Amino acid sequence: MDPIKNLRSQLGQGIVRAWDSLTDGWRELLSRSSGALTLFRAQAKNEEEQEPHQDFPRWGLLSAETWETAHFVIVRVEIPGMKKEDFDISVQGNTIRIRGEKRSTGEHQGRTYQLMERAYGYFERTISLPQGIDENSAEVSYQDGVITIILRKTEASPPRPLAVP
Repeated sequence: MDPIKNLRSQLGQGIVRAWDSLTDGWRELLSRSSGALTLFRAQAKNEEEQEPHQDFPRWGLLSAETWETAHFVIVRVEIPGMKKEDFDISVQGNTIRIRGEKRSTGEHQGRTYQLMERAYGYFERTISLPQGIDENSAEVSYQDGVITIILRKTEASPPRPLAVP
């Protein structure tokens, strides 16, 4: 086989493998984390505040997990770099809504970023809950950049084994 054709074939196969890997990664992100992908708006609350730096990403991940026990539903959301005063949490029906503002610290003029993956600004994240939650019983804590919300179920429903026919 001609060495140039062989090199071209190997290069083409490498590109196809790289593309397949990239698309698999995007599919995984979209299927498992699409709810975590959160828009950060760059508008200021009032005229005196500055908008976040124009080159900052507008999208960021606020990763979450939910699980239930016989008596509770637990929700945990990663929101690093914030103070508990910077966000608002509400429960309505079977939805939790977390709103807040993630602020960038320091002056950004004169900086040339080599890497910027952190998003700043106003955000809102909603998470669906199962039916039968007592929204008045919510307990909220924030530690090490993770919000934990514990909600009591209105009726206990312990896990039950299912028989395989």
